[in-house]
Amino acid sequence: MSCTRAAESETADIVIYGGTSAGIAAAVQAKRMGKSVIVIEPSNRVGGLTTGGLGQTDIGNKSAIGGIAREFYEDIAAYYEDDSHWKWQRREEYKSGGQSRTAAGETAMWTFEPSAALSVYQDWIDEHQIRVDYGKRLDRSVVMTTRSIPARIIGIRMESGETYHARMFIDATYEGDLMAAAGVSYTVGREANEQYGETLNGVQTKMARHHQLRKGIDPYIVPGDPNSGLLPHIDPDGPGEEGGADHRVQAYCFRMCLTDHPDNRIPFDKPEGYEPLWYELLLRNYEAGENSAPWINSGMPNRKTDTNNRLGFSTDFIGQNYNYPEASYEEREAIIAKHRLYQQGLMWTLANHPRMPETIRNQVSRWGMCKDEFESGNGWQEQLYIREARRMVSDFVMTQKHCQGVAVNDPVGLAAYTMDSHNQQRYVDENGHVRNEGDVQVGGFPPYGISYRSIVPKNREVSNLFVPVCLSASHIAFGSIRMEPVFMVLGQSSATAAAIAIDDRVAVQEVDYSKLSKRLLDDQQVLQHAGPKPHPGIDPNKLAGIIVDNADATTEGGWTTSSSTPQRVGMDYLHDANSGKGEGVVRYEAKLKQPGRYQVNLRWPVFSNRASNTLVIVTDSDGDAHEFRVNQRDPQTEGQANLGEFDFGNSAIVEIRNADTDGYVIADAVQLIPAKAPIE
Repeated sequence: MSCTRAAESETADIVIYGGTSAGIAAAVQAKRMGKSVIVIEPSNRVGGLTTGGLGQTDIGNKSAIGGIAREFYEDIAAYYEDDSHWKWQRREEYKSGGQSRTAAGETAMWTFEPSAALSVYQDWIDEHQIRVDYGKRLDRSVVMTTRSIPARIIGIRMESGETYHARMFIDATYEGDLMAAAGVSYTVGREANEQYGETLNGVQTKMARHHQLRKGIDPYIVPGDPNSGLLPHIDPDGPGEEGGADHRVQAYCFRMCLTDHPDNRIPFDKPEGYEPLWYELLLRNYEAGENSAPWINSGMPNRKTDTNNRLGFSTDFIGQNYNYPEASYEEREAIIAKHRLYQQGLMWTLANHPRMPETIRNQVSRWGMCKDEFESGNGWQEQLYIREARRMVSDFVMTQKHCQGVAVNDPVGLAAYTMDSHNQQRYVDENGHVRNEGDVQVGGFPPYGISYRSIVPKNREVSNLFVPVCLSASHIAFGSIRMEPVFMVLGQSSATAAAIAIDDRVAVQEVDYSKLSKRLLDDQQVLQHAGPKPHPGIDPNKLAGIIVDNADATTEGGWTTSSSTPQRVGMDYLHDANSGKGEGVVRYEAKLKQPGRYQVNLRWPVFSNRASNTLVIVTDSDGDAHEFRVNQRDPQTEGQANLGEFDFGNSAIVEIRNADTDGYVIADAVQLIPAKAPIE
């Protein structure tokens, strides 16, 4: 391990603030390109979440991962080829749920212990002679020159007094502290759907079907008595306007590494400072009918786990992290300590509380923290799962549309995970019961490119900074991008571009993309998805009349976007997941330049799981509602239904509802054609 050197001023070609997975990948690439590099890690451990408990690699499609990131997972596989690394389990006993090297020809392994990841990274640091300065925190100020536009970072100052000078800087932290200190534009929280033309951003009460509390749970300390006050951690100001912007960020937790091996297990103890009332909602949730353990306990080698959040009350400390992204270091430490206290208390409650079902107590209590992981914390790590903090706002913002098929012309890596937001708040609904809000899980799309412009600041802001972690993306797009393998990919791409910018003496915004992409491809980065792509949708501009697509409709209920079925209009369509019957409404409103009589056509992609009786309501100029039941699964319809001719004034309103339907209800597009015009 490299030692910290005390000095008033340090200089390198590239300074990387944050020894996360992105930071280490960037440092390796910088060295390979012949540049001097210093990594500044505020804690005493490199690797971020990759060495901090997240051993169940989240990516979705592993063909999207190349370059140094794939080297990491191949080195993990090599690590476990050594018999000495199997202390608590024989290799052949380990079953990883498909994440280990089980596929023919697979050279990588995607599940690992925290200590294994740390070992690989330390080997890289030693092999490439990477200088890592540990325990150094930015004093939230930078030395900059403003003689030219964009400005340029000259040096960054630490709380301990050192100033680090470099020609290029990379902010590889989860929080984006260097980015913010340099005056780069950023945001915190969720954008309104209307800001970027999305459907899955903002407040999402109707989407929150997963990781949800049981229905009918009383929110008050004394059940039925509002004067007794709300139970802890229920937001009295929630939920907010559906689809609207807010300051909230998705919940954090610790990705626990547990074991059931008796010689390596530390039982769950009742922590000092235990707050019984914090877990009253958990107990009420079980009393309301919950019947399984609230965790995803993914198996890692050596009878260990990566344990993550599951169900309505779990390891996510919902609503207790809003201040974290911009908090002082001391405030962040307090937030982290509170999260640790919460999670320690949760595990003791699950394993021991007499109101917990006996089956749950028995299941949880056989597990415990690991004696040989995070030893200084008695099995508990320092690294909190910062799922989202600041996000840069650059000249290019990755959005839901890019996840679902709109291609970028300057990719520097691929993302491949579901658009995934954890819950962001608990609130009291209109029935006076507790509900969770914010969970969104929408996938069904292939790997997609991440724009180079999303990892560099705006053109007129800072000329020598890369931001591969807190990149420019909307909340919901970041929910797909924010995976550790992708951060490693973007770290490598950032360092490559930094080296080119140094050699060519240009600002980061002026790097020659053709030169950058060639080097990335030479270094085995993956910039284009080679597998099957979604069938292109029907171009609405090529259809007659007025087209109102689902992207322009308003919704009630839990609608999910998809692009998996061809013959859709536009980029995607909505479906109700065959659930929440009676709650789903999609409202199309067409503004008409010319009042009169129009033919109304419903359009959708046909498939066998569709509803045969989708409810469609057309409201005419007299306010009369005309109801129809449309068979959306019949292939003979070819995905079109002529609902008839209607008189409209200045607008036409068509609604799709999922009440009393027998399959997936689809909301794609509505077509209005003047009654005398030819129909396509």
